[in-house]
Amino acid sequence: MESAKLIAALTRIVRDVGVAEDLAQDALVIALDRWPETGIPDNPAAWLMTTAKRRAIDGIRRNKLRDQKYAEIGHGADLYTEDDIDSALDGEIGDDLLRLIFMTCHPVLSQDARVALTLRLLCGLTTDEIARSFLAAETTIAQRIVRAKRTLSAAKVPFEVPVGKELLRDRLSAVFEVIYLMFNEGYSATSGEHWTRPLLCQEALRLGRVLAEIAPRVPEIHGLVALMEIQSSRMKTRVNAKGEPVLLMDQNRAKWDQLLIRRGLSALERCRKLGQPLGPYALQASISACHAQAASVAETDWIKIAALYEALSTVSPSPIVELNRAVAISMAFGPAFGLQIIDELYAVPSLKEYHLLPSVRGDLLVKLGRYDEARVEFERAAALTRNERERALLWNRAAECEFAQLN
Repeated sequence: MESAKLIAALTRIVRDVGVAEDLAQDALVIALDRWPETGIPDNPAAWLMTTAKRRAIDGIRRNKLRDQKYAEIGHGADLYTEDDIDSALDGEIGDDLLRLIFMTCHPVLSQDARVALTLRLLCGLTTDEIARSFLAAETTIAQRIVRAKRTLSAAKVPFEVPVGKELLRDRLSAVFEVIYLMFNEGYSATSGEHWTRPLLCQEALRLGRVLAEIAPRVPEIHGLVALMEIQSSRMKTRVNAKGEPVLLMDQNRAKWDQLLIRRGLSALERCRKLGQPLGPYALQASISACHAQAASVAETDWIKIAALYEALSTVSPSPIVELNRAVAISMAFGPAFGLQIIDELYAVPSLKEYHLLPSVRGDLLVKLGRYDEARVEFERAAALTRNERERALLWNRAAECEFAQLN
């Protein structure tokens, strides 16, 4: 939880994101060594920050070029005093996180490298988790992250939020993607014991809101914020009291957060009023709005959702969009139509290990009464997912298919 904040603050000091990550890890290792003996401090975040900054300062002092380093960071010397730890945690950290996103989304890096590095540093995702998000090999992502750190260090990229044309031209699209993927990882965790990571969603939404203040005339940032606001409204209904996943069709819509829905619809309206064609985030927000404004699954305008996915596939084509479009088509026109699209997606190499493809196919087969085939698909999906809660859900669905077939 504190890793990204540590890295952001340390990057301000050492001006090297790779070194900052190492220092943050050092502080966490020291905590793992000492806290079992001394107990967890009253303010763990401040303890970690103090420890990490002390190590950063010690490293600078040992550096042969310390005079040069001191000159480079002299304007930020106030961050070295322990008296300012609390204020740094409360006031500076949020800005530092946004600065870190823009730093790691610098145009000296490729688009894919920007996103992968930022997900690693800000979300704490493993290279394996990032690889699954990209539908790419783990070794490819690992090499991409290492090269990105070296490139930023060699280019001496400044730790700042750019303004004006540079902001709009060079980095916004990558920043949008990073925040979006950060939110998605919180909304549906790639791996681990929990189905959701709410704090990650909250942080992504907070950064999106800050960015909307920085670039209020850019429609897509309002579309992105709208998407996250509306999706966040469902967070409390996505798991039950036992922490087990609850799918959209089974959620209690009366418990969706109406304030967040209103905020999302307002952001979507701001996006539309700017008078430009809807981009990928605004289109997804429009889809989420259809769900949010429907009192039940039966009352949902699935034909409109299918049309919005059609538009999304034109603006931002991808196998994942096609998978979601298949679901919408199945709800609007029947499972057989959706199954036709799903079967075609099995030929897409990047979806070979993607667990949601067999999961969706299994769901459509259940609706068609083909329980034996559905059971095989759910078992395959369970074997592919890395999330323990999701795996249990899929095994249960497979068992239900076996029971239905016997009866």
